[in-house]
Amino acid sequence: MSKPALTSNNLDAFWMPFTANRQFKQNPRLFVGAEGMFYKTADGRDVLDGTAGLWCCNAGHARPRITEAVQRQIAELDYAPAFQMGHPHAFELAARLSALMPSPLDHVFFTNSGSESVETALKMAIAYHRVRGEGARTRLIGRERGYHGVNFGGISVGGIVANRKMFGTLLGGVDHLPHTHDLSRNAWTRGQPESGAEYAEDLIRLIQLHDASTIAAVIVEPVAGSTGVLIPPKGYLERLKAICDQHGILLIFDEVITGFGRLGSPFAVDHFGVTPDLVTTAKGITNGVIPMGAVFCASHVHEAFMTGPEHLIEFFHGYTYSGHPVACAAALGTLDTYEEEGLLTRAAELGPYWADALHSLKGARHVIDIRNIGLIGAIELQPIAGEPTKRAFSAFLKAYEAGVLIRTTGDIIALSPPLIIEKGHIDQLVDTIRDVLESLD
Repeated sequence: MSKPALTSNNLDAFWMPFTANRQFKQNPRLFVGAEGMFYKTADGRDVLDGTAGLWCCNAGHARPRITEAVQRQIAELDYAPAFQMGHPHAFELAARLSALMPSPLDHVFFTNSGSESVETALKMAIAYHRVRGEGARTRLIGRERGYHGVNFGGISVGGIVANRKMFGTLLGGVDHLPHTHDLSRNAWTRGQPESGAEYAEDLIRLIQLHDASTIAAVIVEPVAGSTGVLIPPKGYLERLKAICDQHGILLIFDEVITGFGRLGSPFAVDHFGVTPDLVTTAKGITNGVIPMGAVFCASHVHEAFMTGPEHLIEFFHGYTYSGHPVACAAALGTLDTYEEEGLLTRAAELGPYWADALHSLKGARHVIDIRNIGLIGAIELQPIAGEPTKRAFSAFLKAYEAGVLIRTTGDIIALSPPLIIEKGHIDQLVDTIRDVLESLD
């Protein structure tokens, strides 16, 4: 079958998300295929995937187990209603997922994206307190530079200015912790910074300001990915958990990025040894093949809803496509692939080589910081005076032309390659970035 010709009309119709649409459509960058570690462009070039798509293709591209599972499922059961009905794969998947989490994170609620997972967790937190007789606990606390998707709840607790400023007053009753990024003390750190655990103490100030009896939940990314790989200082997450527990506040980890092997453990919960009350996931759950998300819920949260007459709905929330049969099949195929190839822990094996490669860019032109954890990395660039983001965006364009896909946020290059990456791919990725940096103004 011949590929459709591109015209200005069929480019114009699509309003692209999080994209400089006018710039893109003057010189479009189009992928038409993918396999393993590489994308194929419309003009026939191979592009090394340095970002696992959008932090989601953890097992690489065109993986047979996942493809075959999806094909079988579409032929067998294309859709089943999620309200008052079920299908076997949803229950199988929930059981397999819960087995990956430490107790008491024993229950799974299915969504269709990270944004929906966040909305679900926030609603669970508020409803949990209400069903326990603490209905005044409605306040939500996020963090500066946090990213929790693009729905109103997510951008309200999120802390990215550009994501918030066009959309009015957002949700009421929301406050924010300070972010932990501190270049003056922690530049060039490998893994968790030594300094900064005290940033968690600001939660006590917010509790004193609002009173704990009004606060439902605190939500943070264990590692903030979308604002440039901000890694938690040693002791920070532990302190947040202790303060939340002391004051009856639920702690939510947003693991949409860190989940499914990115840090060298199945989840950040394992990596940092801190167990929150709720965990949001998506992306790697299906390797990006079919949209899907999930919220892991601790038993004490789940059981608080399981009261009253058994014929009544306990939680008035859900989606038409919650636990979609094809998405479940993709997720089961993904879990099989992770298990068979040891991908949920492979980042721990490659982590030292990855760290050495990234930090070899210290001293490269324009670089003011490098940080890494698991198979995530960030290269922070000196901004061009008066033109923030321009230098990193130029690096993105030049890297693409040189056959490497990177992601930029502000003036930070963020990297999160598929977990199947080999040392030779790491060398190619870093060498290309080095050449690109030397070519920038």
